[in-house]
Amino acid sequence: MRNFKVKIALFILGGIAMFFAVTGIVMWLWNLLLPEIVGVKIISFWQAMGILVLSKILFGGFGGKGGNGWKRKGKEKFRRWTDNHCSSMSDEEKERLKEMWKKRCESGNFFRRD
Repeated sequence: MRNFKVKIALFILGGIAMFFAVTGIVMWLWNLLLPEIVGVKIISFWQAMGILVLSKILFGGFGGKGGNGWKRKGKEKFRRWTDNHCSSMSDEEKERLKEMWKKRCESGNFFRRD
């Protein structure tokens, strides 16, 4: 039991250390690149941490292992649907479908019905 508690403590401390390391990398990259390219001010460590937290809130990054589960499930569901739906189509029907989507993508009219 004691071994388990030590592992949990190390895991938590490692996560905190990793967060501080990533914050330092964000600050370093910001201060190295952006003032020269865009002309913004340099930032402090705490400002870099704020940017990191804000980006997490706004964009939901740091997913790891291929992103969020709902994204993987959605892709898998779509793949199964296309496999089932397209397997019963003739080659001519598949070609017509490809052409229809190609036209929609080129014109930007995704929701138009032909």
